[in-house]
Amino acid sequence: MRWGDKPYHSLDFEMKKRFGEKVYRLTLNGGMTCPNRDGTLGSRGCIFCSEGGSGDFAAPASLSVTEQMEQQKNLILQKRPVHRFIAYFQAYTNTYAPVDYLEKIFTEAVRFPDVAALSIATRPDCIPDDVLALLEKLNQEVPVWVELGLQTIHERTAAFIRRGYPLSCFCDTAARLKSRGIEVIAHTILGLPGESEQDMLETIDFLNRTGVSGIKLQMLHILKGTDLADYYRQTGFYVMDLEEYSRLIIRCVERLSPDIVVHRLTGDGPGSLLIAPQWSAHKRSVLNYIHAQFRLQQTWQGKYFAETPGNQDSSAPQLST
Repeated sequence: MRWGDKPYHSLDFEMKKRFGEKVYRLTLNGGMTCPNRDGTLGSRGCIFCSEGGSGDFAAPASLSVTEQMEQQKNLILQKRPVHRFIAYFQAYTNTYAPVDYLEKIFTEAVRFPDVAALSIATRPDCIPDDVLALLEKLNQEVPVWVELGLQTIHERTAAFIRRGYPLSCFCDTAARLKSRGIEVIAHTILGLPGESEQDMLETIDFLNRTGVSGIKLQMLHILKGTDLADYYRQTGFYVMDLEEYSRLIIRCVERLSPDIVVHRLTGDGPGSLLIAPQWSAHKRSVLNYIHAQFRLQQTWQGKYFAETPGNQDSSAPQLST
């Protein structure tokens, strides 16, 4: 099975199928914080989180949403002709504000010319019922995607990285979103300290059974100014090289449901902050290498999906609809 020119169900393929053309993200900053930073759950964020709150590439929050979108749109148009955009609220926890404020900025984003979809990165413990109702309403104007930071299904790792909520919270929130017709994208991090390859594959297997629409697969980045950087200096814990990461990514994708859209296979932390792995800074080269390995191994997304334990088991956990 192939999806255009790639052996996996890429976001680019999905966007061309839905909208008939390539779609680009406008990365936005809603000026919010996070319960892991404002004292509600903690003050230092997740152990891997930089000062930018995973929004290091987002536009400055001092600008209005429209100004941010105009700025980012113009930068993209200088490089290539583009007609459709995804309004992507990335920095920190983008539902962690009063619903009136969220309605203002999200509505401003979806009304911006040529917006094809609204994507919101947040935490599953930060979507109360009034915010859920707002997202359902916005979903009538453009497709709304909610990106939930899961990272791992293993509670021991979740405690180590200070995620701050149990796996049951992710399952409940994903089910609530899905019941309103809102697509859920799960964020996962590969290479977290103490996790084996089997642990990481178990996270993939679990997501296959939860009905998520998309996944972001991310190599663990060690960034300056984070508690993870301190832990790395103290312990020198092992970080995968490119060959190992590519092998792991292929194993994950081979087990992944063909219906799940792959929004990301890797990531690139800001060069000024990145401590390790340095090879991840060269995103295009990394993707080219991974794609070449797919070809050499003659493999594809979902190759072993039906053989993965639980995928044919009706008693496996499912999201309610």
